[in-house]
Amino acid sequence: MTNLVPGTKLVIMGKKVLVTGGAGFIGSHIVDLLIDNNYKVVIVDDLSSGREENVNKKARFYKLDISDQNGLAEVFKQEKPDYVCHEAAQISVSFSVRHPLFDVQTNILGSLNLL
Repeated sequence: MTNLVPGTKLVIMGKKVLVTGGAGFIGSHIVDLLIDNNYKVVIVDDLSSGREENVNKKARFYKLDISDQNGLAEVFKQEKPDYVCHEAAQISVSFSVRHPLFDVQTNILGSLNLL
C-alpha cells in the first residue's frame, strides 16, 4: 500500500471518491493511486480529452459531461460519494480563445454542478 502523504496514515481509506476527468492523464493516475489504497472510485468523464483505455477496470465509469446537471445528479444519487476530486476541464487554450462560451459552460458551470 502506498500512502498518499509519506509518513501519514490514510484517514479516509475505504470511502468512495468520485473523480471527474478520471480518464485523463492526471485524473487516471489519481484513480489508480486511490484504488491502490483501497478506495472505492467512481469516474465521471465525457472522454473529450481523456481515453477509455486510461479507465481503471476496478472503478465504476460514467461517460458523462459534467455540464449535464441531471445526469450528474443521478450519479450522485446512485453512488453517494464521500469525496469528490475534480479534474475535469476543457483544456485546450486555443479552443478556449475561439469558443469562450463553451469554455465557460464546461469549466465554470460544469464545476458549479458539482457543488
